[in-house]
Amino acid sequence: MNILETYGLDKSFGPIHAVQNLSLQVEEGQVCGILGPNGSGKTTTLGMILGTTQPDKGSYRWFEKGNGPEMNRQIGALVEGVGFYPYLNLIRNLKILCRIKGVKESDIERVLRLTGLWSRRKSKFSTLSFGMKQRLALAGVLLGDPKVLVLDEPTNGLDPEGIAEVRELITKVAETGKTILLASHILDEVEKVCTHVAILKQGNLLVTRPVDGLTKARETVLLAASSRSDLKKALDESGMVASMAVHGEDGFEIELIKGVQAAELNKKLIGSGIVLTRLEMKKQTLEEQFLELVKHN
Repeated sequence: MNILETYGLDKSFGPIHAVQNLSLQVEEGQVCGILGPNGSGKTTTLGMILGTTQPDKGSYRWFEKGNGPEMNRQIGALVEGVGFYPYLNLIRNLKILCRIKGVKESDIERVLRLTGLWSRRKSKFSTLSFGMKQRLALAGVLLGDPKVLVLDEPTNGLDPEGIAEVRELITKVAETGKTILLASHILDEVEKVCTHVAILKQGNLLVTRPVDGLTKARETVLLAASSRSDLKKALDESGMVASMAVHGEDGFEIELIKGVQAAELNKKLIGSGIVLTRLEMKKQTLEEQFLELVKHN
């Protein structure tokens, strides 16, 4: 089931074409990272699918039905942070949010335990660390147990410890089967948390695919032997190498011809009298793929 479908969404702000003809599908249970540098159209895209920004052209629908208040009740959104009262404790702040959202106050204990804040439930908001404040914002989003979470830069401004805490929380929530849309410019965050990625550049959708498929798109092999010259000759004669580059003091980084496995190459090299001192698969990182896509598009 497609949780979200967009069809040719387009939005301009004066001379700035923020989002251009965006068509995207997000399936149930996916953690989809909307990735791009600042100014790529991530926040504008979220604003349109949440109904807070009116698209100039195009349409979208949630849960294969449509959009509007009924659909929005099933979506928890953290776009600009939640305004909590600094002099109230966590319970009282969330009670106010429950009344605003029309959900039962009995859900407060669940979301505070899920976010690891139950022990601080009687603490004033002003006494929380920045990371805890962000976790409380996520607790507020989780009130009412929405089917979908939409998060805009959820770790923005956090220190490494805070980033790790929020990342762990998002992973925990994702394991419950919820669909999550997460906009970010931090590639490491997306790679560790998301199952799928949509990469934007200047409002254009460059690619959308599973994170694992993207990072495996160009898997290379690191090889080394006691004699680099003999290794190079054997690799050239193997007929199994698509590309080769020097790597380190005694080896190469190679890309195999499609369909060839590293074990087959190793067997071929042994038959040529080459004993490898290193054989390591190297998966291209999301950062490398992202930079390559942005550079060539």
